[in-house]
Formats: sequence, C-alpha cells, structure tokens
Amino acid sequence: MKKSQVSKRNVDFTGVPIDYGANARGVGMGPMAFRLAGLEEKLRNEGIQFRDLGDVPLPRPTPGPRGRRKDDHSLNEIKAVCADLSLRVHGSLRRGHLPLVVGGDHSIAIGTITGASRFFRQKKLRMGLLWVDAHGDMNNPETSPSGNIHGMPLAVSLGDGIADLVKLSGFSPKVDASRTALVGIRNLDEEERRNIARFGINVYTMKDIDRRGMANIMDEVLGVVSRGADGVHVSFDMDVVDPQTAPGVGTAVPGGLSYREAHLVMELIHDSGIMTSLEVVETNPILDLRNATARLGVELILSAMGKSIY
Repeated sequence: MKKSQVSKRNVDFTGVPIDYGANARGVGMGPMAFRLAGLEEKLRNEGIQFRDLGDVPLPRPTPGPRGRRKDDHSLNEIKAVCADLSLRVHGSLRRGHLPLVVGGDHSIAIGTITGASRFFRQKKLRMGLLWVDAHGDMNNPETSPSGNIHGMPLAVSLGDGIADLVKLSGFSPKVDASRTALVGIRNLDEEERRNIARFGINVYTMKDIDRRGMANIMDEVLGVVSRGADGVHVSFDMDVVDPQTAPGVGTAVPGGLSYREAHLVMELIHDSGIMTSLEVVETNPILDLRNATARLGVELILSAMGKSIY
C-alpha cells in the first residue's frame, strides 16, 4: 500500500445520533455516550489535534398513522443523513485529517464509505474496507428478514440493494470486494451467506479466530484490505465484542471478541499504518452498565490511534 497522506494526529469527529436503521431505540445516544466517556480529552492527552464537528442533524421521521413513525424503514431519512455525512468525511480527507465517526446504527456506514470512497476516486486512488462485526450486514430488501437498513450497509457499499443508497453521490460500487474483509462474524442469515459467497468477500469468523488466533488472522486481513490500496476505511461495530464485556449494543450476540482481542485488532490496525478513516457504531447506552461499552469504545479508538494499553 502507498503511504497515506491522511494524518492520524489530526482527527475530525462527527456524531451521527441515528437509530432509524434498526428496530430498537437507543443507539442514537451513542455519540453522546462517547463524549461523556471522555473521547476528546483522552485523544488530546495523546497529542492528537481533535476537532468536534458536532452531530449530523436528523430529519424528522415521516409520521404514520396517529403520529407514529411510518413503517417504511426510514429510507428517505437515512439517505439524507448519509448524504450529509459523506460530505463531512470527504471534506476531512481533503484537509488531510482522519475522519472519526461515531453512531448511531450501522446504516451510517453508507455515508462514511461514500465520502471516503469519493475522495479516493477523485484522486484516482483505491480504498480497502475492514468490517469488524458480529454480523455480515450483507442483506438487501429481498433477503432481509426484518427489512432494517442497518443490516444492509456493506451490501449497499458493494453495489447491491436499494438503488437510492447504492447510487449515493452518483457512483457504485464504493469499494471492491477483493479488498474487503469481515472479521469477528458469528451471526449470518442464510440468504446473507449466499450474498457474501456471490461477492467473494474474505470472511473471518469467530471459529477462525479461535483456531488460528487473532494475531495470525489480522496479519492476513491487513494484507487483504491493503493490497493495491492507498488507504483503508475501518468500520467497527461494538457488537463484535462479547456482550459480557460490551453489554450496551444494538444487537448482542454471545461468543464475541474478548477485551484483549478487540484491543489487538485496533493496535495492529494502527501498527500497519493503513487506516485513513474510522467509524464505531451500535453502542446503546439504554442497555449499558455505567457507560461501560462507550468507555470501551473510547479505549479502542485510542488503540487505533496508537495508544498502548500497557
């Protein structure tokens, strides 16, 4: 991979307090929880120039019968938020800053990836994608059991799914499947498995991690996502961590990464020098214990930025 022109010592932070892509409420409070966990102060203590761009404003959800939110999976609202977010991410990269995005549900990745991909595309450069998650997020409206858009952002970014989202910013796909890797997977729908196989994405499940060890897996993963790339976007869903360690998440699945495994992922990403943008999603303070999951999320961001935990 060619050396990135993005400085990890200059971080632009954007919160995206949206839960429109999921059924359960609460993950929209994630950005506030990260701020309360001391994100800015702790990054500044590491010598990082931190600029808080504030939260992406949310459009009001379309009302349904008797004023309730219309059950249309909030496509128009999610599209508007992702369009706004993509402009912020693109602008940060143009300034040579690293965009740090905290959600919110995982539908926001459509916006983050669009902004980053547009930056690389305009410079005739290529981008890789590292997706760290318990889920594949590779559904489309035909395969999704729920229809929730937070289960579709990776598929959308690869060019499959709702046309209005796939064509955001006027181009598709946003990333190449050959430079995309899924890590920590342990919960897939049957049709989603077929979608992943159809695209030929590199998948590393918890079984792979148990058998081969996280360090070996990450050595391979980092090679995959950086091959021929000029930068890599990292999308980290907090539900990849075991719920005993990260209880406050949107969709908890037992058997996830340990505290140390999660930190090792981020430490090795930093050591590789490939990361040019980062998002952390799906923290739900309503389900959390004393903000433990947000505090862990802040620690993981610090590890990705170069702080060692020892």
